Amino acid sequence: MKKILFASALALSILSCKQNESGNATVAENAVDDTDSSLKGSFESGRNENMIDKIYSELIKKDKNLKELDEKLVNLNEENRKVLATYEDILYKSESFYQDAHFQATNVKDSLLKQQLEKEIKISSDNYNQKISKVKELINKVNTNNDHITNLYTAFKIRKALPEIEKYQNAHPMKTDNLESFIKKQDQLLSELKNIK
Repeated sequence: MKKILFASALALSILSCKQNESGNATVAENAVDDTDSSLKGSFESGRNENMIDKIYSELIKKDKNLKELDEKLVNLNEENRKVLATYEDILYKSESFYQDAHFQATNVKDSLLKQQLEKEIKISSDNYNQKISKVKELINKVNTNNDHITNLYTAFKIRKALPEIEKYQNAHPMKTDNLESFIKKQDQLLSELKNIK
C-alpha cells in the first residue's frame, strides 16, 4: 500500500511538472523586470567571462577617449615586453654561464685547480654584477612602474564599470513571487511525502 501511495504521489508530481513546463518559460521570463540596459550586450554571455572587461570593452566602443587610452596601454605593455626581453636574454645567458662554470668547477678533482677556478669565476661574476647593477636597478623601476600603471588602470576600469552594473541591477529588479510560489509547491510535495505510510 505504501508503495502504491508513493508511486501515485510521484506520478502526480511528474504530471504537474509536465503541465507546468509550458508555464515555466513564463515563470523564468517573469522572474525579473526586463528593461533595456545601455550595455545589454555585455550582460548576455557566459558566466566565466570577466564582466569588468566585458563592460569596459562596451564602454570603449562608445567613447573615443577611452579607446585611445586603452590603445596607449596596450602599446606600452607591448613595448615594455620587448624592451625587457632584450635585457633578460643577456642577463639570463650571463647568469647561466656563471652557474654552469661554478657547477663544472666543483667537479674538478685537483683541489688547487678547483680553488683557482672558483676564485676566477667569483671575481668575474662580482665584476659583472657591479657592471650591471644600474641596469638591474632600472629594470626594477620599469617593473614597478608597470605594476603601478596596471593597478591604476584596473581601478579605473572597475570605477567605470560600477555605474553600469548598478544600472543593470536597477533595470532588472528581481521579484520574489515566483520563488515563493515554487516553495509552496515544494512544501506541498514534502507534506505529501511525509504523510505516505
